[in-house]
Amino acid sequence: MRTDLPTRAAILFAALALLAVAAVAGVSIGTRSIAPAEIWRALTGFAGTDDHLIVREIRVPRTILGIFVGAALGVSGALIQTLTRNPLAEPGILGVTAGAGFAINLGGALGLAGSQSAQLTLAFTGSVLAVLLVYAVGRTSPLRLVLAGVALSSVLAGLSLGMRLMLPDVFDRFRFWSVGALSGREQMSHTVPLLAIGIALVCAMTLTRPLNAMVLGDQVAHTLGGHTARTKLGVLVLVTLLAGAATAVAGPITFVGLMIPHLARRLAAGSIPWLMTYTMVLGPVLLLVSDIGSRLLLPTGEVPVAVVTAFLGGPVLIWAVRRYGAATL
Repeated sequence: MRTDLPTRAAILFAALALLAVAAVAGVSIGTRSIAPAEIWRALTGFAGTDDHLIVREIRVPRTILGIFVGAALGVSGALIQTLTRNPLAEPGILGVTAGAGFAINLGGALGLAGSQSAQLTLAFTGSVLAVLLVYAVGRTSPLRLVLAGVALSSVLAGLSLGMRLMLPDVFDRFRFWSVGALSGREQMSHTVPLLAIGIALVCAMTLTRPLNAMVLGDQVAHTLGGHTARTKLGVLVLVTLLAGAATAVAGPITFVGLMIPHLARRLAAGSIPWLMTYTMVLGPVLLLVSDIGSRLLLPTGEVPVAVVTAFLGGPVLIWAVRRYGAATL
């Protein structure tokens, strides 16, 4: 079903409005509720009160982090599903999460993960190296790429588990990163990974036209003048940057890259540019709403946001399997 431009623009406006509401709610809601008027005063006329400190030092950085991470996971999921023509694919299928986890475990064993910035560097480096290895093995076809990613993820997960069992110090360092969450990350310096995510999101929009042609098949795309090999390599680089940076700063958060592309694909009605645009907005909405839920589920403390997204994503995965089965896009 085709959708005209005014309808698509109206959907985008509604999604942006929903994102704005989720962002304000993310700053307002928590164990200590803060009125929107007080939030505005904290941002425009800082007075040093407890509420103002909470807004500026914790909740605003946390909300910004959620927006970038949600957009990165959503767009990377849309890219990998489009590239592999597999509606059940998600960023972790390329070994991003497993590579990051293995690097942190190895760094802990070698004494290189003594600080949060060191863990961030290790996680990102591990993600990049894992994807490069998967691409080197499976670059000839989407199916081989998926199989290589699953195989490498299993091997790295086993090695990581072995190191954690044998070295208690490694397990202790791994605990903080292994739980995907936005809480506890607010005070870390995220300038470089967030800048990388922002640049990668812009670059992803430049690949939408070649991907539109590739949806019809490599041969058709080549006939239309597209450079399929260059496009595939560009997509893999962007998925690595987006998912790797998001995983490095927030830990492994699953299902965002699976759920959001499915919803955005229905709204985009076959248009890859609109698919990426919707995904870029709806990903942060899902993550911010899940983060708000993580604060409210327990009377004391918080549930990691990855637990909430997994709880929401389980039914979506079941629906996707029933809807698509082994079929490709």
